[in-house]
Amino acid sequence: MVVWPVELRGETPGGEQLLLDPLRRRDRTEWTEVRSRNRNWLGPWDATSPDREPTYVSFPGLVRHYRTEARAGRMLPLTIRVEDRIVGQMVLFGISYGSLLSLSAGYWVDESVAGRGIAPTALAMAGDHALGTMGLHRIEVNIRPENTNSLAVVRKLGFRDEGMRAAYLHIDGAWRDHRTFALTTEDLGGHALLERLHTNHTSHIGDTPPHVPGAPTQET
Repeated sequence: MVVWPVELRGETPGGEQLLLDPLRRRDRTEWTEVRSRNRNWLGPWDATSPDREPTYVSFPGLVRHYRTEARAGRMLPLTIRVEDRIVGQMVLFGISYGSLLSLSAGYWVDESVAGRGIAPTALAMAGDHALGTMGLHRIEVNIRPENTNSLAVVRKLGFRDEGMRAAYLHIDGAWRDHRTFALTTEDLGGHALLERLHTNHTSHIGDTPPHVPGAPTQET
């Protein structure tokens, strides 16, 4: 089940300490600055609406929306922080229980920290929470095939490639094809994703610089 609020702590293979925690109203100035500075970096991967013009959502409204969705158990929206500085976002959404026990992950990182293992570490932390504490069975990530840096993120964690979905999500103004990647508890064999990431880093498996942009979408 979703417990809210939640804080997750972990360490990148390079030794940086990460904190995943809720977005709060006091984050407004920092959040706005990070998103504004990364507009061009994130734009190609941001989700858009096919049936209406983009509308401005106030920052307090965004915080309220996240809190409401989290308390209802539909979403787990978290910021990614390094040394108390916001460097990205990790959102678990589409949370399903019953016979499915599944969710999807979407996330982005600040261009200034790309290549430091922050995105795959945050995904590993969130995945361990989902498949462990929350008791879910499957986590899914959908990535545009053009996003080679994002493909490196799921490769580092050993996500299984389940193939292409045509015109799957409306991204940057158009319907875009996506490749689906997933992990189940059986894939992990009792091991933690964060453990897998550190093992792969040590053995130099999949050592490609990561980049996970997108606003909370499934874009990586």
